[in-house]
Amino acid sequence: MEIRCPRAFLLPLTIVFFIFFFVPQFTYASEKEYIRQPPGRIIFTKHNRSESEPQQVHISLAGNNYMRVTWITDDHKVPSTVEYGTAPGQYNTAARGEQTSYTYFFYSSSKIHHVKIGPLEPATTYYYRCGGVGPEFSFKMPPSTFPIEFVVVGDLGQTEWTNSTLKHVESKDYDVFLLPGDLSYADSQQPLWDSFGRLVEPIASRRPWMVTEGNHEIEIFPIIYPHGFKAYNARWLMPYTESESESNLYYSFDVAGGSIHIIMLGSYTEFDSDSAQYKWLLQDLAKIDRRTTPWVFVLLHAPWYNTNTAHQGEGESMRKAMEELLYGAWVDVVFAGHVHAYERFTRIYDNEAESCGPVYVTIGDGGNREGLAMSYKEPASPLSMFRQASFGHGRLRVLNHTHAHWSWHRNNETNSVVADEVWLESLSASSTCMGQQPSSLKDEL
Repeated sequence: MEIRCPRAFLLPLTIVFFIFFFVPQFTYASEKEYIRQPPGRIIFTKHNRSESEPQQVHISLAGNNYMRVTWITDDHKVPSTVEYGTAPGQYNTAARGEQTSYTYFFYSSSKIHHVKIGPLEPATTYYYRCGGVGPEFSFKMPPSTFPIEFVVVGDLGQTEWTNSTLKHVESKDYDVFLLPGDLSYADSQQPLWDSFGRLVEPIASRRPWMVTEGNHEIEIFPIIYPHGFKAYNARWLMPYTESESESNLYYSFDVAGGSIHIIMLGSYTEFDSDSAQYKWLLQDLAKIDRRTTPWVFVLLHAPWYNTNTAHQGEGESMRKAMEELLYGAWVDVVFAGHVHAYERFTRIYDNEAESCGPVYVTIGDGGNREGLAMSYKEPASPLSMFRQASFGHGRLRVLNHTHAHWSWHRNNETNSVVADEVWLESLSASSTCMGQQPSSLKDEL
């Protein structure tokens, strides 16, 4: 059941310590004939199952040929087991996992289950049941070869526009869902984490969701909760141990049989050259062989390049710390969120067009409650290829070792419109790029 409600309805749910609202500036960017829509009302999705039945089910990749199933039960006695098989109702394999819970002021979470299942066969549909009770779910494993398709959505939230975006996402098949931060927009109101989990379950239980944190996941309160990310880390466990990371806030994983390497970085944890994240990234990049892994993509929350007036410079310190590492490893594309609008840049390195640098894409327009960031800096930068403030999602279809197609699908009321698209060539296919490397990185990488 979904309840559409104004923001004020949510305030009594728990004590609110910090509330951040962005007031959009109604200065239109390009394509003035398109009428941009205001923020959508918040959707609060209620719990309509028994205490023992699974809710908020979502899956995520957990190493080569493995999947992690996460769900929540109100009944703390339900076992953390997943039964699964390749035919409906026929579960010939079972796995046991772990469970956790957390408290946040006066809120106590229900039991959160994490179960890793596998090994699984690529491009195969599996049917599964959580905790031995409740409905049957199913998912399809990503293929081990090309082509493979990713959906990319940032700053999702849980509004009417979120619903619109997710419906457009589901209108066409894909293999993996990528989210560069800002999931539920709970902002310390913990019941909104539960509502978000129930909202996305129909989609997140069918295809793996790979996420990284945004500023709305921090939820710090001085002295009591000084480290933040308590709800995020408990609910959205990613394969950080599988990628030898020390933190759930940054990790990496492979798809398409190791032909694609995806790195999820943390904009809100330490990233300077002395940090654990920087050292991990250095080691992770050093393991990549571009002859066998022709594509490398990076996701993070705060964009390093941005011509919108919103959040100007917020990713600059991270860019200065890490950009040379990504450039030296010939990263193909860097996706970011945070700015509630869409923007695609040319290949860049150190604020200049560079044919061997990554393409930068900002896609923080999934459907958040704060509205769109409508004001852009003028005149437009020659580095910015396309920019527009409207809700939507992106699709990255990697066809083979050398070519991929990127498209951005704008929400046009009930329809989805391809507003921007471009063909990409892997940097690994460029003899010019592969033959060079910044001298300062040769010893590091």
